[in-house]
Amino acid sequence: MSEQHQTSPRSNAPEVRVEIADWARAEAQVMPLRMAVFVVEQGVPEDIERDDFDAVSRHAIARDEAGAVVATGRLLPDGHIGRMAVTAPLRGKGVGGAVLEALVAEAVRTGLVEVALNAQVRALAFYRRHDFDEYGEVFMEAGIPHRAMRRTL
Repeated sequence: MSEQHQTSPRSNAPEVRVEIADWARAEAQVMPLRMAVFVVEQGVPEDIERDDFDAVSRHAIARDEAGAVVATGRLLPDGHIGRMAVTAPLRGKGVGGAVLEALVAEAVRTGLVEVALNAQVRALAFYRRHDFDEYGEVFMEAGIPHRAMRRTL
């Protein structure tokens, strides 16, 4: 089962369609982007990029006007958002925000009252713009500094 969600909200952003899907539908579509961003670009070990949470999560698949997958993210059943990835040419153009808000909408749809995530420190401002608040100390995850954040729904 999949559902269509919003398009990119910024006026200067490229038009994207965000679909929410289960792993069976999402895997082949989102893994090339996740591998490119996390494994190749950021140096995350491939063996920790895939995990058992993928199968139980809802996945956002953002496509451009040509139908290419340009961004993704996932929502775990407990309300954690993760694996947010946007193709390099579209970063900073509202595409990641469209994915994040689609995942938040999915959390609301499923009855969650809060969402949480582990943000890379360099992305804290992005998540703050989407009403996430930081808590706790900076910690390392996959060799990258992170900070826990949450948003009440």
